[in-house]
Amino acid sequence: MSDFSREQIIKLLQDEENESDLLKKADAVRKQFVGDEVHLRGLIEFSNICRNNCQYCGLQRDNKRLARYHMSEEELLKTAKQAADMGFKTLVLQSGEDLYYTRDRMCRIIESIKKNDVALTLSIGEREYDDYKAFRNSGADRYLMRIETTDKDLYHRLNPGMNWQHRHECLMMIKELGYELGSGIMVGLPNQTIESIADDLLYLKKIGVDMAGIGPFIPHPQTQLKNAVGNNLHLSLRTMAVMRLLLPDINIPATTAMESLHPKGRIMALKGGANVVMPNVTEGEYRRLYELYPGKVCVDDTPLHCRSCIGAKIIAIGRKIGQSYGGHNGRLPL
Repeated sequence: MSDFSREQIIKLLQDEENESDLLKKADAVRKQFVGDEVHLRGLIEFSNICRNNCQYCGLQRDNKRLARYHMSEEELLKTAKQAADMGFKTLVLQSGEDLYYTRDRMCRIIESIKKNDVALTLSIGEREYDDYKAFRNSGADRYLMRIETTDKDLYHRLNPGMNWQHRHECLMMIKELGYELGSGIMVGLPNQTIESIADDLLYLKKIGVDMAGIGPFIPHPQTQLKNAVGNNLHLSLRTMAVMRLLLPDINIPATTAMESLHPKGRIMALKGGANVVMPNVTEGEYRRLYELYPGKVCVDDTPLHCRSCIGAKIIAIGRKIGQSYGGHNGRLPL
């Protein structure tokens, strides 16, 4: 089932007419390989400061209209404790590439959060090998960093000053150090082809990801791509479904960006192969200021409301909320 050729993948991605059948097949594979549990990951967006200038991202360095913040260690640890008390078994620390959080500072934060009996995912971008090693030794279990696209020319046009090969090497360092490896791609980027999306999926399979996030490109009004088309929910859903067929037992999130394009976007994803949801547990104004893309859902909600709301939706479609750490193949945190 998982041995699709590049040509077969392209055909599945192009086939709008049979999208419903593809999503149903992916859902059946999901049920067979990872069951009916939906794992909730509490997402803490702890800094919107970024040294990079990715042309699709609202946090880009050149966006001068964005009020910037980074949480203090005390705020971050308090947020993590509250999320653990709400029942989250995994927390995700996500930020721009903010070097205020030095190696030593991050290690202190990781060690403190791990005392809450949670699995911990980091999503803080490109770092040095010794940083990744120190974070792992301090207790970090998973690392999430999207490759975004394997079309190197496209990557370099959209990510000025960055290097695709270096990003790939970072992913390999993370895998070598024994993290559960999360990566993923953006779908609907300007000048992105169906063929390159097929190559992206084969790349994720080749490097052996434990989690793959598939998100639609949503143009942000304060970026260079503000007039691009984007917003391709259905191609994103088909891409996610093919990912499930290619790697039947990995974790695949129903991304929040999908719900920004359709009120039932995350439910559509859960019915098409996804088995993870990342409710936002960030407090207050920080929720609004972490604007990767416009129209982000739930920015006015409380963390508890977000968890209750998505929990009710999960139960309403006949699924159940996972009670474990939800690792790939049952792996536990350190």
